[in-house]
Amino acid sequence: MSMESHLAQLERRHADLEKKIDEATKHPSTDTLAVADLKRRKLLLKDEITRLKGADTVH
Repeated sequence: MSMESHLAQLERRHADLEKKIDEATKHPSTDTLAVADLKRRKLLLKDEITRLKGADTVH
């Protein structure tokens, strides 16, 4: 898998998590721990994307 396709996949997963978070927070009965887990996973993806983009600019 090329770096560009890997980044694109990570960005799609990040966007999917963002949609899930938005949907979950619209419902009053949302499990706050589940939302926190989604946010944590989204942040980890963002960190990985940032790291890879930084590594890409070094080359």
